Amino acid sequence: MLRRLLGLLALLLVAGSARAQQPAKPVVTDSMRTQPETRRDSLRRRFDQERVLTGLKAYTRRKTIAGKAASAIFNFTERQEDRVGIDVELLDRQFDQHNYKIVRRIDIRALDAFGYSVSDPTREPRNILERTGNSFHVTTSRARVRQLLLFRMGEELAPQALAESERLLRQTPELLDARVFVDEETTTQDSVDIRIITKDVFSIGANFQLRDVGAGVVEADDINFLGQGHQVRNRFEYGRTEPQSWSYEGSYVVPFRNFINGQVRYRNEFQYREQAISFSRDFYSLNTRYAGAVSVRLSQQGIPLTLPDQPTTYLPADYSIKDAWLGRSFRLRSYDLGYENPARLIVSGRIINTNYTARPNPDYLNSSLVLGTVGYSVRRYYKDKYLFGFGRTEDIPTGTLLSLTAGYDFNDKSNRTYYALRAATGGFSLRNGYLYLSGEFGSFIRQRDHDWQQGLLSTEVLYFTRLYHTGNWQWRHFFWNRSALGFNRLPGEQGLLIDGNRGLRGFSSDMRGTSRFVLNYETTVFTPVSFLGFRVAGVAFVDAAWLANKPGQELPFRNTPYTGFGLGLRLRNEYIAVRTVQLLLGFYPRGQTTTNGFRVFENARPYYDFPDFNFAQPNTVRYE
Repeated sequence: MLRRLLGLLALLLVAGSARAQQPAKPVVTDSMRTQPETRRDSLRRRFDQERVLTGLKAYTRRKTIAGKAASAIFNFTERQEDRVGIDVELLDRQFDQHNYKIVRRIDIRALDAFGYSVSDPTREPRNILERTGNSFHVTTSRARVRQLLLFRMGEELAPQALAESERLLRQTPELLDARVFVDEETTTQDSVDIRIITKDVFSIGANFQLRDVGAGVVEADDINFLGQGHQVRNRFEYGRTEPQSWSYEGSYVVPFRNFINGQVRYRNEFQYREQAISFSRDFYSLNTRYAGAVSVRLSQQGIPLTLPDQPTTYLPADYSIKDAWLGRSFRLRSYDLGYENPARLIVSGRIINTNYTARPNPDYLNSSLVLGTVGYSVRRYYKDKYLFGFGRTEDIPTGTLLSLTAGYDFNDKSNRTYYALRAATGGFSLRNGYLYLSGEFGSFIRQRDHDWQQGLLSTEVLYFTRLYHTGNWQWRHFFWNRSALGFNRLPGEQGLLIDGNRGLRGFSSDMRGTSRFVLNYETTVFTPVSFLGFRVAGVAFVDAAWLANKPGQELPFRNTPYTGFGLGLRLRNEYIAVRTVQLLLGFYPRGQTTTNGFRVFENARPYYDFPDFNFAQPNTVRYE
C-alpha cells in the first residue's frame, strides 16, 4: 500500500510537469468548435484531476492504516479562502454610507489558529492535529484587537476607518487574517453595529540550523505571548570560529494603547555588546497626525586592526546613542466630497547624540546630529494572493514618496552639514503585476573646506509579474535590483557585504567593499500539494553581485561578479509563527573558502518584502 501511495505521488508530480510543458490536444467535436479557447483548457484540467488528483484523494479516504496516514500527510482539498473572490482595492468606498454614524456596538470574534476560517464561519477543527494545536495556543484577547481599531464605541465613524482597521489587523504579526463587517440588519440612519472576525497564527515558533558538526543556530519566538500581542524573540548561535564560540540576541516588544510600542533588546557576540530600550509610534494610518520615538542604546565594540605579519588586534569603541524624533502629518485638500485625499505633507525633526567613552582612533567623534525632513506621501493599498503567502489575502502598498532631509552635525573635530533626497513610487495591477522604484542620495559636507564625506547613492527596483495559471499550478516571476555606491567613505568604516539577504542567498563570506550592485531573479511555482499542513512551492533562482573591494575603487563593475544558482522547495504554513521553511540547493562558481561549489541550506525568513510608503523618521542614507 505504501508503495502504491508513493507511486501515485510520483505520478502527480510527473503529470503536473508534463502538463506545464506539453498540454495534450483534446478531441474537438462540433459542439466544442463554438466554445472559446479557455473551455478546452478547463476540460484538460478536469481530465488531469480525474486521472491523478482524484485517484490520490480516493486513496486518502480508505480506512486502512496507509490510507489514514496518507490523509494526515497530504491534503488536496481546495480551501474556502482560495475560492472567495476579493476586491482589488482595499481602501474602497463600500462603507461610505456609514460615515459619521455613531458606533453603537462592536462584536469581536477571535478564532484559534487551526481549523477555522474567516471566510467560512461554519468551519471547525476536523481532526486531532488541529484540536491538539489549538490546545497549546492562547487566542488573541479582545482587548488586543480593540487596540488596533481606529474607531471606538460611542464615537463617530470616520471615513475609511473600517477599511484601514481591517488592514491594520491583517498586518499584525499575531493575526493571519481579519474581516470587518457592518451589520446591515441592525444599523440605523444614525448608528452602526460592527462585527469583527480575526484568525490567529500559532504564535510559538522554533528554528534550528545545523551549519556544521558542533555548530548551529537555535531560535525560539513567541509573537503573541499570553494572547496580548507581546513579542519575545531569542536567537542563540554556537560553534563559531571566533574566540567567543557563541552569540545571543534577544528582544521583548510590548504594544500599548494608541499604537505605541515599547522594546528592550540585548545582543552579545564576539567583539560586540549592545543593550537598548525604545518607545515608538509610527504613521500607522492615513489619518495619523503625530508620530515619533525615543531610544537609548549602549554599545561596546571591538574595531579590528590588522598590521603586516602581526595578529589581528581589536581596539575598544564604547559609546552610547540617545535618539529622539517627532513628526507631524498635514492633510491636503480633497476635491471629492466625502472622500479623504490620501496625500499627506509631513514635517519631522530628529536629534541623535553619540558619546564615546573609549575610541579606537580620533576619527570616532562625539557628535550631536540634528535632522529635519519635509516629505510628501501618498499611500494606497491593494489586495491580492500568491505573492509572498500561499493563498492568504495580502496587502500591497502603492503610492508615491518624496522627501528632502537637511541637518547639521556638531562634533569634536569639524562641524558638518548633511543633505539627502529620496524619491519612490510603486504601482500594481492584476494584469501587469507590481513595480517599485526608489532612489536615494545623501552626503555630509564639511564646513571648513567644503569636503564631501560619507556619500551614498542607493537605488532599488522590485518587480513581480502577474499570477500565471496552468490547471491547479500557479507561478510568478520576481526581479530585484539593488545598488549602493559609496564615495569618500571614512577610513575604518565597516564596508558592504554581499551575503544572505544583502546579495546572494545562501552565500556566506566576510568580504566587504565600498560599493555593490546586486541582481536577483526568482521563479516561484505554487503547487496544489499540502504536506503536513505546509503548502508546497518550487523555487528556482539566479543571483549576481558586483563588489568594489579594492583601494580607491568606487564603482564595482570592473570586477568579476559573484554568482549563485539554485533550486529548491518553499514550504509555508500560514497558521504558525515560523511560516516559511526553505530547503534550497545553491551552486556558487566563484567564492571564498566559506562558500564555493554546491551548498544545501535552509532559511526561515522571506527574501523579498514590500517597501511601504509610510513616512519614517528622518535619517541618513543607510550604509549596510
